[in-house]
Amino acid sequence: MSENRELNLTLDFCLRVGEVLLSSGAGAADVTATMLSLARALGFWQAECDITFTSLEMSHQTSPDEPPVIATRQVKQRVIDYQHLTRVDHLVRDVLREDLDLRQARAELGRIVSTGHDRPRWAVTGAWAAMSAGVAMQLGGDAAVVVLALLSAVTIDRLQLRMAKRRMPAFYQQVAGAGAATLIAAAAAASPLSIDVSLVITANIVMLLAGVGFMGGLQDALTGFYITAGARLTEAILATAGIIAGVSGGLSLANVVGVQIPEIDPGRVDIQSVGLMIVGSALAAAAFAFASYSPGRILAPIAGIAAVAMGISTSLAQPGLGRAWSVGTAAFFVGLVAFAVAGRMRVPPLVVVVSAIVPMLPGISIYRGLTLLAEGGRRDSSEGLLAMVTAASVAIALAAGVILGEYVAQPLKREAQKLEVRLSGPRLVGPVRVRSRRPGSSAQTSRRGRSRARAEDADDGSTGATGVTGDDGAGSPAQPG
Repeated sequence: MSENRELNLTLDFCLRVGEVLLSSGAGAADVTATMLSLARALGFWQAECDITFTSLEMSHQTSPDEPPVIATRQVKQRVIDYQHLTRVDHLVRDVLREDLDLRQARAELGRIVSTGHDRPRWAVTGAWAAMSAGVAMQLGGDAAVVVLALLSAVTIDRLQLRMAKRRMPAFYQQVAGAGAATLIAAAAAASPLSIDVSLVITANIVMLLAGVGFMGGLQDALTGFYITAGARLTEAILATAGIIAGVSGGLSLANVVGVQIPEIDPGRVDIQSVGLMIVGSALAAAAFAFASYSPGRILAPIAGIAAVAMGISTSLAQPGLGRAWSVGTAAFFVGLVAFAVAGRMRVPPLVVVVSAIVPMLPGISIYRGLTLLAEGGRRDSSEGLLAMVTAASVAIALAAGVILGEYVAQPLKREAQKLEVRLSGPRLVGPVRVRSRRPGSSAQTSRRGRSRARAEDADDGSTGATGVTGDDGAGSPAQPG
């Protein structure tokens, strides 16, 4: 193909890869490094890219006396989809290893984004229900609390799914989900049943918080992408505000009709409750990963990491260490081990860290702050504001702890002098070190030679015919797990 046509196709391919990564929650630094690595591996070393929260732009200028070629792409939707994220991550690595040329890579990317998931939507709803049940178990709820949290989660997921099909903004979806959870709990409180409905509301708050991208926003801020960080944090704050509005509205309506919903009080933690917390956190983390279409092979490691992290957080909180510091230390452990675990299981570290910290999201602090604010007294209002500030500090501690763990883990994994220095920050998506060659080398020649060899193998019935490695190590299209 001509050089201009190949340049246009390369820029378009890099932009499409960046769109998938950015919409799945990858940091702007990771997306930038991945796009530049692909362009340089395909022979265009003068490529540059610019990323905002809603658009990507990539340009290439061969020499100063020639006009640059500029391509842009809009990020149309933002859905956590770790199946597509993992497959695209594998595709990037295949291109950088020169196992795929541009034509093959574009064809495989088209298959990835156009192929549906390997699990039905009702199974995803069941996973959200299992996640809420795990959080309720983690909070010490009995069987009735677990069942009610499960049923509330099903209602919330189906309600938000219907609203999403009508293209309702995420803020209103969060308001509706939190309001539905609170009203269901209020109905249960008005019934003769003896249920601690405060635990049900808290479990559903954690479910709604699970998709909020605080970590991506903080990662962008720490790595110097302040515009993208500001947009992501604004989106996260708006989504959290929707949860607060929904819960507070439900609590106010319950007070009007005379239904009292108690304030949650975690109380003393004994050995038995610690065991339930660990089991519940493992279930919640694995269920969230399943609901986000993570490959099946990573679910058990995520559950184990989340269980250990919850044990660390609980043990540190007992001697009197502040909650933000205890969960921050546990999140540091998650970031520290996620890099090695993700490498062994062939998934991006982002899949592991986001799923493993879900059980430690500050649902308790948010609910406690809202119930105190709803009571209206001066002392209650002060304690309520303090609880809300604690919730914000816990969210920041989780994101900062994970990123710090990644900073430490990646230099320990390899030699410090080989660190990528062009872009600051650890890599949560994409290869850590890129092996590419300058234009004029034998890279394209060897790549075409490998393609011809694979085609000859295909004619002979060889197992390596496609040259594309998916989640399960087989030919494309691959299915995770």
